[in-house]
Amino acid sequence: GESTPSTRASAAGGAATTTEGDKGGKVKQLKSDWDQRRLDSWWNAYMQVNQKFSEVVASLVSGGDVVWVHDYHLALLPRMLREGRNESNIIGSSKDGGRHSFIPSNGPIDQKRLDEFVGPKNPTSVRMIFFIHVPFPTSQVFRELEHGEALLEGVLHADVVGFHAFDHARHFLNAAKRILGLTYESLVGGLIGVRHRGTKVLVTVSNVSVEGDIIDALLQFPMVKDEAAALQEKHGDRMIISGIAVAQRLSGVTYKLLAFERLLADYPVWQSKVVLLQRCLIPGARRVDEADTLREVRSLVVRIRNEFGPEVIDYEEQVGSVLPIDQRLAIWTSSRVMMHTPIREGLNLCPLEYVFARKEPADPGVVIASEFSAVSSILNGALRVNPYDIQMCVTSIDSALSMSQSERDARRGRDIDFVSTCPSGLWTRNVLRDLNDATLSKSTSSRMDVVGDSSPDSILAREAELGLERLDLLALQHAYKTSKMKRVIIIDFNGTLVVKEPAGKYLKREILGTSGFKPSHVTTLALARLCSDPLNTVYVVSGDSQQNLERAVGNVPGLGLAASNGTCFADPCRGQERLWQYLDFGVDWNAVKKVAMPIISKFTARTNGSFVKLSHSSIGWSYYSCDPEWGSLQASHLVTELGEALHSYDVRFVALKGIVEVVPRKGHKGHIVKKILEDARARSRHVDFVMCMGDDIADEKMFTSVINFSAGSEDENSYAFNVAVGKKPTNASFYVDDASDVGDILVALSGDMGLLNPQTSSDGSVASEDFFA
Repeated sequence: GESTPSTRASAAGGAATTTEGDKGGKVKQLKSDWDQRRLDSWWNAYMQVNQKFSEVVASLVSGGDVVWVHDYHLALLPRMLREGRNESNIIGSSKDGGRHSFIPSNGPIDQKRLDEFVGPKNPTSVRMIFFIHVPFPTSQVFRELEHGEALLEGVLHADVVGFHAFDHARHFLNAAKRILGLTYESLVGGLIGVRHRGTKVLVTVSNVSVEGDIIDALLQFPMVKDEAAALQEKHGDRMIISGIAVAQRLSGVTYKLLAFERLLADYPVWQSKVVLLQRCLIPGARRVDEADTLREVRSLVVRIRNEFGPEVIDYEEQVGSVLPIDQRLAIWTSSRVMMHTPIREGLNLCPLEYVFARKEPADPGVVIASEFSAVSSILNGALRVNPYDIQMCVTSIDSALSMSQSERDARRGRDIDFVSTCPSGLWTRNVLRDLNDATLSKSTSSRMDVVGDSSPDSILAREAELGLERLDLLALQHAYKTSKMKRVIIIDFNGTLVVKEPAGKYLKREILGTSGFKPSHVTTLALARLCSDPLNTVYVVSGDSQQNLERAVGNVPGLGLAASNGTCFADPCRGQERLWQYLDFGVDWNAVKKVAMPIISKFTARTNGSFVKLSHSSIGWSYYSCDPEWGSLQASHLVTELGEALHSYDVRFVALKGIVEVVPRKGHKGHIVKKILEDARARSRHVDFVMCMGDDIADEKMFTSVINFSAGSEDENSYAFNVAVGKKPTNASFYVDDASDVGDILVALSGDMGLLNPQTSSDGSVASEDFFA
């Protein structure tokens, strides 16, 4: 059989070697780059480099200047600089140095503009940012470093430590806690503070995108257009799956090739329709790693070509760490799919380049991104994969290749705003603003309040949850059928009528790649059938905007709609345009927005995946698509800051699943439910069936209105069902497990159980009654 590579190292920590058997049976030996015996000399050299930088920087800066250190190469610099300036013990006690600041930018920064973001200079201490662009290892891995403690100490002498992903920040915080015994806490402004040196070091997460103006100019170069045309002509009608990666194990090129090979084997239809264009870069930084990786990659390329033909792979290698941007743009503009599968990586801008290069009017492409890359938490429209799961990768490639134009366009729409509007200049200003917040928060930090498990609130909540009954569908159907006067059905939208993945789930793979959500076709048909019954008054009540609600269910005839938590509504209508009416709670929204939007914009810039939702009578900040821990942390501090800024306005704050809303203090869904019920009773004198369904805290006011209405009813044979989606403390009397049960209930009440098992016609389409003609 074939010999397999093996690695051995001396018990005393000697040089590791890689051995491999060649075809002639001879064994050749490659010396590894890693040699434990040289560790002391490496560490001494590392300290000398950091010390040299420290001496030069110390001679250039003075008190209040800003020094920004990038990446692990200079992890000791913050501490050395503080010690060199006698700032190592207490922030604020130092000697003045030189006259210049080190501010990263693409050009000169106006001093007035700079002061706007970083605040006035402290006359004594230097302010420092340390930004780590690579993944930070877990504390277990970091503990294996002989000098890990010194590295952490060095970094923690900065005022702000920045990362591109919350995963990396969390690993850093755990390492600081487990290795140095430091604690961290939440601070005003949505940042995290690590107690160190008698002060707090701020930890933040922010992202940078590509330079759109430069790429726009380069896309017009004849060289780029010619290279793209040449690639398309070379591969004819085949769809191109592109990738550019360094030839090192962590780049995951081997897993990509294995997935592509499986795709061609399992989906023969793609053998004549697709080509993998892969460029491997050879920087020469890790010689043995690169040699091993290239050997594996070349072997797989040959195997795939022998099995499926030379046309299925366009593979080239290039010496260097970067492919020229004109060649990259030519590849991006000619590729239908960009596949990026590292098994460990910091922020790589290539996928962002790809999205930008294919912005309108270009045909949208699809990005397949590894879950282990920082970019997977930035691109909300990408297909996320685990490179180790070959079958998942194959399925994602097939989905990307066969994806409809509308979904590809929608996925691009979810990312193009960030990709186009966050160049390095804006990112720099955002980080400098965090530095200013760090200075201001040193004396105002506070802990987040948490209700203990033994508190009265927790005890009462648990008792209420234990008393909640599961909805009996047969009893509900009986009540519905025996009611003869007037029925009112009120349904919340998000999370009730529409199934959504939990806000706390990190990787929301099942989120639709379209703007907005819609109920299933079966649920929509059941709604239409219920609305067609003259005894029924059916409303969908949502916290979303009027436009989004109409887009989702506005085509159902006879359905009443209430948007913006009921502050705007349209009564049921059939065959005519909806007439929207508005409730006025006396809030000057222009004044509220003038105060609130700058604060919300700051948190939006800091929290990737978040966005602002403006409706008739509310301002919403959604963090549903963010890292759940980071999003929740930012949301809690956003509420605090908005509360202080808007205390004189007649508004309040509602924290729902994945969203924070500013709403009228007197406004809630209970008002519109009360109006719906009273109007129904006024028209028919009696309402003998009410069903209200909701899933979150904003729907509790709806349940209360139903309870109050039922208490005042004189009809002994009336029924009222308040149904919560999910078992939890609630004012509802019944619960169902999730939103999928809501659709089944509507189908059951409609009396057409055939909707759950639709009959297909001879042409394969679903045969169903057309309510939308």
